Amino acid sequence: MRDLPAFTLAGYDKGRGRLTQALWFAVMNTLFMSWLCPARLRVALLRAFGARIGEGVLIRHRVRVLWPWKLTVGDHAWIGEGAWILNLEPVTIGAHACVSQEALLCTGSHDHRAADFRYRNAPVTVEDGAWVAVRATVLAGVTIGRCAVAGAGSVVHKDLPALTLQTQDGHRRPVEEPK
Repeated sequence: MRDLPAFTLAGYDKGRGRLTQALWFAVMNTLFMSWLCPARLRVALLRAFGARIGEGVLIRHRVRVLWPWKLTVGDHAWIGEGAWILNLEPVTIGAHACVSQEALLCTGSHDHRAADFRYRNAPVTVEDGAWVAVRATVLAGVTIGRCAVAGAGSVVHKDLPALTLQTQDGHRRPVEEPK
């Protein structure tokens, strides 16, 4: 039986104080996610809140980032409309990587074996040239290898090696490096 009142935030560091967290939520929900906000301004806002963002990065509208200060994005990466970066722990997106529409990068969950439902968090890495396709989910502790593809609607719960495609049904097969 779960003892949910016993849950605490033990072992989870949000990385900034409550004022910064509240300010980010206000900015994210009023300006950052809006289709009226230019992509260049989204990048500037993330940088202002501590994200490390490379050159030529494109971030579309309706993107949600839990904690910008726990986000690193390489040069010329794309983050598609409605993507959700649930980064209780660090998320790294490599150069020329693509996180497509409504994809979820989720660094946190709960330990189903623990009665107190404590966190079981770990970073997520999307390496250079990788693609997390539309509505794919990448779970805590996973690395999507160089030029690998998390196919549309897939759930990736263990590392995806470089130059590998994982399909929605969980099958994996090699892919050629993009030319």
